[in-house]
Amino acid sequence: MEGPIGQKHKQLEFALASVSDLSSSSSAAQSKPVVARFSADSGVAELRFQQESESIAAINVDLQTAKLFKLGPVQSVCISEGSDSSKETSYSRGVSIQFRNEEESGAFHCTFEQRKKEVLQGEQLQLPNGTVSDTRTKFDDKIEPSSSKMYFHYYGQLLHQQNMLQDYVRTGTYFAAVIENRSDFIGRVVVDVGAGSGILSLFAAQAGAKHVYAVEASEMAEYARKLISGNPLLSQRITVVKGKVEEVELPEKADIMISEPMGTLLVNERMLESYVIARDRFLLPNGKMFPSVGRIHMAPFSDEYLFIEIANKALFWQQQNYYGVDLTSLYGSAFQGYFSQPVVDAFDPRLLVAPPIFHVIDFMKSKEEDLYEIDIPLRFISSVGARVHGLACWFDVLFNGSTVQRWLTTAPGAPTTHWYQLRCVLSQPIYVMAGQEITGRLHMIAHNAQSYTIYLTLSTKMWGPGAEQEGILQTSSCKLDLKEPYYRMSQPQAYPLTQDQQQHQLITTQDIPIQSQDLEEAELMQQPSPNSDAQLNSIMGNV
Repeated sequence: MEGPIGQKHKQLEFALASVSDLSSSSSAAQSKPVVARFSADSGVAELRFQQESESIAAINVDLQTAKLFKLGPVQSVCISEGSDSSKETSYSRGVSIQFRNEEESGAFHCTFEQRKKEVLQGEQLQLPNGTVSDTRTKFDDKIEPSSSKMYFHYYGQLLHQQNMLQDYVRTGTYFAAVIENRSDFIGRVVVDVGAGSGILSLFAAQAGAKHVYAVEASEMAEYARKLISGNPLLSQRITVVKGKVEEVELPEKADIMISEPMGTLLVNERMLESYVIARDRFLLPNGKMFPSVGRIHMAPFSDEYLFIEIANKALFWQQQNYYGVDLTSLYGSAFQGYFSQPVVDAFDPRLLVAPPIFHVIDFMKSKEEDLYEIDIPLRFISSVGARVHGLACWFDVLFNGSTVQRWLTTAPGAPTTHWYQLRCVLSQPIYVMAGQEITGRLHMIAHNAQSYTIYLTLSTKMWGPGAEQEGILQTSSCKLDLKEPYYRMSQPQAYPLTQDQQQHQLITTQDIPIQSQDLEEAELMQQPSPNSDAQLNSIMGNV
């Protein structure tokens, strides 16, 4: 994908119907698919026209001297000045351009003017494989180059796109949310942020969108073009724009924005920030976002099997004679290292020892900076007596359509998704009795590897006689890196009930009151986190 910081800037490509070099002795158009690419070879800003097969030499136009004229809705001509040093003469070169549709023509003209403006201001453009740039975006400043390179390489592969497409809970919920809300899409301009394979763009076109701009920064943009062109009834209303949403220019504002920006624990990969940036850049006032709200759900859990599994991993380092070497000096570091990994798997909701709370992130209102640091106070009332091994987390998102409101949930007990659930495991469990209060804090700080450092603290307060003293009996803390989880990903196990659990009523689930009669999955949501209730009521009050 794109090179490291200091070697990258905007690289935009456009698929064209045909081009022809007017200065050539043969003015026959290149009828095969042609790609127009804005680039900068040897520091010279160029517009390059190249057949995808590359069987014909590319046509290069110097942006500094080039001018673009529109001859019709889908036809333009690009004129640039040139010279022949041997004859000391100057001449003009013309390229006739045929676009596939009027929207793509408008997008190309918009980008041409933006790139030419940057050239005249002394800015540099990007080589096809990256070059030095004087202009850095917010993305470049906050994300380290190696993380960015790996991220776009990962999502540029079809096998990973297939993994997401085959998550039928994810894909089916998006399809239903779009198709059931056709009134939000018919005749509207849509921007698909991080389009990937282009599946959501195709859904929007199926729902009657006037035009969809599918923005994708990875090499998956080329596959998206192929997939979209393979659906000719829809392809004329979809334009794939290769580039980051922080950098690209679009010819018009959007009525509605669609994206799948969720990572593990909702915020991993930090794509929510790009979603918010795209909102500020491209969404019209009063426009809609699909999804529009995200919630992180949390509850303490008890899982002796998981705790022992993690602790046992470090036993390797207790060997005193490993080929004559004493490994025990590293045991403590290894033990803490294993407990610094969040566990990603699907678990039985009966492992929860208290009703969950949730924290709301409103994509319509949140600022990018709000996502740099997320601080969530925790307060639970234990439903059972148990040993608490940590905090279980999952998320859901709301598609707040005008006709139907749909939730996509990753809750335990609901159909499993490729996100699974996440658990932060304490190296020192705490003990609670039924009815005892558990307090703490979940503090997440974004880092430049496109993820978060998690700081978790759980405490149990005095319970029973002497409770008025508010004394804390136990406190346990841990630090975890969301970037480096332990992908356990087992299916929920049927754990036997303990005697204590049999004597107390199990935690029950409760449906979210929404206006859709089609959403049958129950969701584990009893109470919001502090300060979230009023915010969610305000959001849902507008439904």
